[in-house]
Amino acid sequence: MKLSANSPLQKLMNTMPQQGMVTWIGIRPKRKAPLLSLNEVDAITLKGLAGDHFSGSPTSKRQLTLIQQEHLDLIASVMQKPDLTPGDLRRNIVVKGINLHALKDRKFWIGSVLLEYTGECHPCSRMEETLGPGGYNAVRGHGGITARIVKGGAITVGDKVRVAESEEKSE
Repeated sequence: MKLSANSPLQKLMNTMPQQGMVTWIGIRPKRKAPLLSLNEVDAITLKGLAGDHFSGSPTSKRQLTLIQQEHLDLIASVMQKPDLTPGDLRRNIVVKGINLHALKDRKFWIGSVLLEYTGECHPCSRMEETLGPGGYNAVRGHGGITARIVKGGAITVGDKVRVAESEEKSE
C-alpha cells in the first residue's frame, strides 16, 4: 500500500534521526566456507564485496547482507548459545543502533558507500546445521536485510550507518 506523502503514518516512517555503526564485517571466500572477519572491505558498485564468493549482477538484489547486533543477541538468547558469532549467521555486515527494517524502500549510507534496501534476508536450512535444532525458527524475522551497492567505496568497522536524505537518493 502506497501512502500519501502527507499521511501521518508516512511522516512517522520518514522520521529516522538514529544512526547506527558497523561492528563487524565478513566475507565468504568460497561457497560454504567459514566467513573471514575483516576490519575493512571494498564495496564494488552494483556488484558485491571484494573477495566474497558471491558477486552479484548489476540487477542483483543481494549484493551484500546486513544484520543488527541486537538481533544476534536475541538469536543467541533464544538458542541459549552465548558463543554465537556473526559468522554463524553468514551475513556480511553487522550494525548496531539502527533498525535495518526501517530502511525499507530507502537508500542509506555506510560511511561513504551508498546502499539501497532490497529485501529481507530470510534464514536458510543451514541455520539448523550451524545453530542446532530450532535454528531456522530462531532466525525467522531476525535475519537482517539484503542491499544493492549504488555507490561503492570502503566500508570499515566503526563507520556510521544513516538514512540518505532525499537529495542524496538520486546519486
